[in-house]
Amino acid sequence: MAIEQIRTFLAITLLVVLFLLWQAWQEDYGPAFSSINATGDANQTTQPGMVTPFQGGRDIPLPPRTDSSVDNRMVPTLPGTDRAGESMASSDEENRPIRVQTDVFELFINPNGTGIYQLNLLAYPDSQDQPEVPFSLLSQRMGHYFTAEATLLGSDKTLHKPPRFRPEQHDYRLAEGEDTLEVRLPWDSGDGISVTKVMTFHRQSYAVDFSYEVKNAKEEPVAVRLHGKLTRYPPAGQNSIFRLPTYTGGVISNAEDLYQKVDFSDMTKQDLKHTSQGGWIAMIQHYFIGSWVPDPDAMNQYYTTQDGTLYTIAVSTDKIISPGGHDTISLRGYLGPKIQDRMEAVAPNLSRTVDYGWLWVISQPLFWLLKKIHSLLGNWGVAIIILTLLIKLVFFHLSATSYRSMAKMRKLQPRMVKLRDTYKDDKVKMNQRLMELYKEEGVNPVSGCLPIAVQIPVFIALYWVLLESVELRHAGFLWLSDLSTYDPFFILPVSMGITMFLQQKLNPTPPDPIQAKVMMALPFVFTFLFLFFPSGLVLYWFVNNVLSIAQQWVITRQIIAPNT
Repeated sequence: MAIEQIRTFLAITLLVVLFLLWQAWQEDYGPAFSSINATGDANQTTQPGMVTPFQGGRDIPLPPRTDSSVDNRMVPTLPGTDRAGESMASSDEENRPIRVQTDVFELFINPNGTGIYQLNLLAYPDSQDQPEVPFSLLSQRMGHYFTAEATLLGSDKTLHKPPRFRPEQHDYRLAEGEDTLEVRLPWDSGDGISVTKVMTFHRQSYAVDFSYEVKNAKEEPVAVRLHGKLTRYPPAGQNSIFRLPTYTGGVISNAEDLYQKVDFSDMTKQDLKHTSQGGWIAMIQHYFIGSWVPDPDAMNQYYTTQDGTLYTIAVSTDKIISPGGHDTISLRGYLGPKIQDRMEAVAPNLSRTVDYGWLWVISQPLFWLLKKIHSLLGNWGVAIIILTLLIKLVFFHLSATSYRSMAKMRKLQPRMVKLRDTYKDDKVKMNQRLMELYKEEGVNPVSGCLPIAVQIPVFIALYWVLLESVELRHAGFLWLSDLSTYDPFFILPVSMGITMFLQQKLNPTPPDPIQAKVMMALPFVFTFLFLFFPSGLVLYWFVNNVLSIAQQWVITRQIIAPNT
């Protein structure tokens, strides 16, 4: 390989590495979001304790929007445990959590109005070592605090704190043959205000519908505000340089910005205050999501708060209940794995939380194709191999152009070395003679670079597809039990390193001894880097290398062999 191409290859490799490092840096130290409202006035505020109803009408006092009267941390724990997981006896029947079980998850709800504090995903084991233990998306475990609240507050003094509901039972199950499960929790203030909290669960669905039916028997209107809040600790190892470059933190979608990340450092710097119609909020992590989708036709207020090590992203919606009237205010949640078609059915752009980065336009069709292949073959490992083959076929002619250029440069290598030795003290003359040689033999020294550059965005896009797809979690292939984690026997990364070494052997040795050593070191460097990469990603690179070796070997033999 010519020196020019070596430099190009090294530059491309460096750019890819720098891109990944830049993306990881952006997650931890990127610019903070802008704080604006629907009118574009960043300084407009609402007087604490007041709300201006968007439906019209006079101002009615409400608790502050940040809901300081409700302590996010005061969520009851699982029966028989305290927040540290230690056993304790509870004789308070009213404080018993409400347990709900459907075909996809088991969750526990605080009857005092503060929401879901434990949610187990029954189809997703926490680990392969303990397949009977479901993954807990929402939890109060030490270091893994993550809760979802749908809290109602109001201007009436009885609604200055969340209603204390009294359930008729504490255990609900989705019955066989039923498609929905409805949990109704009544509450009566005894002073003309009554509220029924209705939670609706659906078979084969991670969507949960929350609504509050409010009746106002008083002679004055009552303003109510429904808060949908997601509160969590930053995950352990969030700032570790060894973690996968996947995003964990808040996301907001609204009319002004369809997909806006609000990470924990943003929440630390300032509280978000934003008003917009429709939209949604989410707390996302690798493979899983907690989200709230408010009324798409209402003007909703988005905000964030930080309380010590707890971070909250929230949305609230206001409604006026007229004297003697009744109305419903609702909120929808999606709490579960990041399955794209299911999320998109809940809210527009919610599937974007499968974070493919800025190359999502390429990643999205690649995932669609991968999913179609899996539906036909039934194995994600085989699907990755077939997808790699199809991508290779798409770029077959571009790759062939690159490999022909490399083969021609290899054929000219002895003459190029001789020219460099002859004119080693005159760089200008040497370059002039090299260009004359290229022209004489009809060789373009940069013709092999463009095909490689064109393929790089596709390779990076597929990297994110394989990294972000929850479908690969615990998916097996041959000796691999989980394509989303590293190969425990390191067979794939070592095999990939061997194929990289073979590719190097197909190329001529660079005349510069330093560059020759760098090129020979690359297979070992990449093998080390890929040791703990998800095996699905390494499988792709290994198969791609094998196909590249076969194509390059055939083309090189066609060009060089007839003249040897």
